Amino acid sequence: MMIKKIWDRLMNREVISYLIFGVLTTAVNWVVYSLMVKSGTDYRIATAVAWAVSVLFAFLVNKIFVFQSYDLHPGIIAKEAVSFTACRILSGIMEMVFMVIMVSWLSWNEYGSKVLVSVVVVIANYVFSKLFIFRKHEKDPCKER
Repeated sequence: MMIKKIWDRLMNREVISYLIFGVLTTAVNWVVYSLMVKSGTDYRIATAVAWAVSVLFAFLVNKIFVFQSYDLHPGIIAKEAVSFTACRILSGIMEMVFMVIMVSWLSWNEYGSKVLVSVVVVIANYVFSKLFIFRKHEKDPCKER
């Protein structure tokens, strides 16, 4: 009974759409990376561009479809975009640190570590987005006019 309550609380429209768009964001990253590498671009540049394109894609779909933040005022969009990018940079650093600790220091399997770290990063990115980036405000600036 307790597990069902937890499951029901966790499995809602927002979480499910976050997971679906997370898979699509990963696909965008891989497609951009693959196309660039196949066209002769150095893998480091392809990685950076694929990351940037996937962060932009993730920002747009998270803003509109996942967290339903429909405020399109330039100041709000800029604030959300900067916060979103900063949090993605932070989670990227967190991913790198965790991987180094697990693989280099603890000698854990790199693929098992990658799976575990990926789960932690997905959860962290969701929490960052929910609490700091696309949080609902009590006052809706659109209604104040």
